Amino acid sequence: MSVLDRFETHTYDVLVIGAGGAGLRAAIEASACGAKVALICKSLLGKAHTVMAEGGIAAALANVDNQDNWQTHFKDTMKGGKFLNNYRMAELHAKESPERVIELEKWGALFDRTQEGKILQRAFGGHSYKRLSHVGDRTGLEMIRTLQDKGVHMGIDVYMECTVTRLFKTNGKISGAFAYWRENGRFIVFNAKAVILATGGVGKAYKITSNSWEYTADGQILAYKAGAELIDCEFVQFHPTGMIWPPGVIGLLVTEAVRGEGGLLKNNKGERFMQKYDPAKMELSTRDVVARAIYTENKEDRGSPHGGAFLDISHKGAEYIKKKLPSMYHQFKELADVDITIGPMEVGPTCHYSMGGVRVDAETALTNIPGLYACGEVAAGLHGANRLGGNSLSDLLVFGRRAGMYAAEYTRLDKEILQIKDTDINMAEKEMTGFFENKSDENPYTIHTELQELMQNNVGIFRVEGDLKHAISELKTLSVRAENVKVTGSRMYNPGWHMAYDLKNMILYSEAIAKCALQRKESRGAHSRIDFPNTDPEHGRWNSIVKMSSDENILVDKLPLSEISSELKKFFDTDPVMVKK
Repeated sequence: MSVLDRFETHTYDVLVIGAGGAGLRAAIEASACGAKVALICKSLLGKAHTVMAEGGIAAALANVDNQDNWQTHFKDTMKGGKFLNNYRMAELHAKESPERVIELEKWGALFDRTQEGKILQRAFGGHSYKRLSHVGDRTGLEMIRTLQDKGVHMGIDVYMECTVTRLFKTNGKISGAFAYWRENGRFIVFNAKAVILATGGVGKAYKITSNSWEYTADGQILAYKAGAELIDCEFVQFHPTGMIWPPGVIGLLVTEAVRGEGGLLKNNKGERFMQKYDPAKMELSTRDVVARAIYTENKEDRGSPHGGAFLDISHKGAEYIKKKLPSMYHQFKELADVDITIGPMEVGPTCHYSMGGVRVDAETALTNIPGLYACGEVAAGLHGANRLGGNSLSDLLVFGRRAGMYAAEYTRLDKEILQIKDTDINMAEKEMTGFFENKSDENPYTIHTELQELMQNNVGIFRVEGDLKHAISELKTLSVRAENVKVTGSRMYNPGWHMAYDLKNMILYSEAIAKCALQRKESRGAHSRIDFPNTDPEHGRWNSIVKMSSDENILVDKLPLSEISSELKKFFDTDPVMVKK
């Protein structure tokens, strides 16, 4: 009997892992190009982090500020990323975002409108013009609704509450994936010519985060273990405004749209403290600057009662607030008993987004593994050292489409369906069943709590060599303990089993973050070293790159940055590597 006879099996041209905006857009494009497509999501369709991107989609439509154009959007993205961005990705993103937004509108997205009936755009941190197309403060929700409707009507097969644990390669090429149903624990083998990763970030490795339970570095580690490269792992964005009270909602996102619509940040003395940190842009400075400012105000005893700052938009009036920020009004009223139309919110930094991830080709979203693609937050390159608000939604539209298009083209050119090795399937099965055979008393939830404390305290907003070395040492210990986690009961309805698997991914990627942070001896974008507070021009000439060594350890090195083309370099008045932090 074949090994495959023991498992539920499916065969597809393209397998998309992750059903947020990037995964949906990739699946739509691959299907439109004639590929047979499966879409796998760890939770339920519609419960994606794209929904949390409330403020808007960054695209130079020039509907409100008619002097806006792709060149300015490109410049803003590069400057925001402190010029560590893949410049070609930033160029493609700026050029193609307007078309992707118009396309979304044609598919049924209902945007807020100007008096002339055009898509309305609002201001956001780091953007030179009002550039974010929005639907109140529920833009991500409208995007997911639109993309889901489009994908479902195209007949794409969807596998919900299904977790992929391993990618298969045959003759060096992607040949499929191993997964399990979260409900009953049954294993599934997917045979596929191409895989697109769209699994999001790693926020659950931190104690205070806007991310929910799905964000455990799944795609990054699936790619890494398949032999793909990771870059820029040190750059983790702490959104400056998350809820910090009451305890049950700590970390929950407070959209940047509050500041985009005129919200003011104040300390406990009533001062608009951003005057000291970025007098030109004030509250609409980039996220890294605002997060560090709030952190510093607290360190110097000017913070709010629970360790953050006050964000006040009540001066705009109740009618305006309820129209422009309905979700924020209800969020604070229901969860914190605060009426934001008459008083300030209390906010503080929360782990929000990973600029680092899987290294991909700018044009095709292809990794260094034939048949393996990545898009959205799991992929790296576009945002450099810091992401501008709103760029994530246009990122997933632009590169989700490109990933789907080129993955479909790859499957047409390479028509052979590769057979997955029995030994690889047996190993994938053993990895997941082994937790039930362990003899130790290690609890996955205990280790997860320790991991979150370790990352929050040692690899957070500000970093120093001693803390980073301590984190790396402790992560090695946690990794050994995670290997020995004991899971009891059956595979049915077993959240402890799910956590045991997720834990290994989070610890491994956390080590990549810490090692890359240790290597970068400067402060740049979202990476701030107390012991190296200045920006070093020489460090602006390379990205951190992570590979697996022959003994399966994390190897960190420097990857020389591609030289920006002379055509694009003329947009900047200084040498890009000299940019300040």
